Amino acid sequence: MKKEMKIAIIGLGYVGLPLARLFATKYAVVGFDINKKRVEELKKGIDTTLEIENEMLQKVLVKTHSKEKGLYCTTSIQDIEQCDYYIITVPTPVDSNNKPDLTPLVKSSETVGKVLTKGNIVIYESTVFPGATEEVCIPILEKESGLTFNKDFFAGYSPERINPGDKKHTVEKILKVTSGSTPEIGEKVNALYASVITAGTHLAPSIKVAEAAKVIENSQRDINIAFVNELAKIFNLLDIDTNAVLEAAGTKWNFLAFKPGLVGGHCIGVDPYYLAQKAQEVGYHPEIILAGRRMNDSMGHYVASEVIKLFVKNDIKIKAAKILVLGITFKENCPDVRNTKVVDVIKNLEDFGTEVTIFDPWATPSEVKKEYGIETVIKMPQNKFDGIVLAVAHQEFLETNFNKYLNEKGIIYDVKGVLKGRVDGKL
Repeated sequence: MKKEMKIAIIGLGYVGLPLARLFATKYAVVGFDINKKRVEELKKGIDTTLEIENEMLQKVLVKTHSKEKGLYCTTSIQDIEQCDYYIITVPTPVDSNNKPDLTPLVKSSETVGKVLTKGNIVIYESTVFPGATEEVCIPILEKESGLTFNKDFFAGYSPERINPGDKKHTVEKILKVTSGSTPEIGEKVNALYASVITAGTHLAPSIKVAEAAKVIENSQRDINIAFVNELAKIFNLLDIDTNAVLEAAGTKWNFLAFKPGLVGGHCIGVDPYYLAQKAQEVGYHPEIILAGRRMNDSMGHYVASEVIKLFVKNDIKIKAAKILVLGITFKENCPDVRNTKVVDVIKNLEDFGTEVTIFDPWATPSEVKKEYGIETVIKMPQNKFDGIVLAVAHQEFLETNFNKYLNEKGIIYDVKGVLKGRVDGKL
């Protein structure tokens, strides 16, 4: 690849920033985001998502954008003019009715379309339903730029595989699926990523194949977790330890190792709805995919109900009972609170009339308040509780003895099945 190329990364979140940092080790990169606070933090070499160590980020930052390698962060559309590649890494959430919300994708496509010039290649990394790039995004690029697709400009799709909080499987160490709008463009897109991804690349035969591959990765995980969540419900009724069963079954070489739990986040809990909607548009009702979603979306209510049952069993007065919920992020050792299903547990516990305190040393209280209207604390409360619910397996929680924070009849419910010692209930 020519090192004098300039790459624009649109969206500097959990996906865009690690990718921008990686490309900036070899190329001139302009990182664009509409969040002014985020950009100002990045310019100072601070990543509040904790995906990139500050020292690592600071090594690639440059104060002015040029053809020299390095990362320049900006909120100005003028700064992304005259780039060769535009890589779009914005979120693709669902709305309150679990319908795909393509607003960020549409807006970012409009932005790129305004600066697009002949010969440019636009690559999408955001998770979408098969066909979205060519059916939704390309027409926007054509309209805004006045250029013709596959004649004046081209497109590619390379699904993100970022795993938030995972310091082992970083972006360059995860094999990258690539694709292009023509065979020649596919080779160019593949070569671009191959120049920085040490784990290698896989060139898919079309953009739709690459889109479909991404969306089924997380749909498959969602279905498998739904299965073990159902097993947990059954084994709890039979008074059998679910984790012990999974450990025994896992001794067979081809048994898939999944554990029960709350399925949130911006991937596993969202992507299946993108595939489901596309299936319904073409006249097929996806029974297994949606059944898995229903099962996993029900787990917040189930956990709260199990906690209340333990209260009744221990003769604890439910109304005004004090409960400590440990963790509100969507996964362990990560500050991301997007689409966390812990809020379902909290809401259902409060519906029973209990008083809930949420302790999470990873989550930013102001972000949780803005997103969910929920107050959280970042230091362990020193008072005692009638119940403690471990919802997220942060490392700090695994090393703490919570018995001393319980009232005489108090209970501990371990959603993740990771606490050692006394536990009164778990999935």
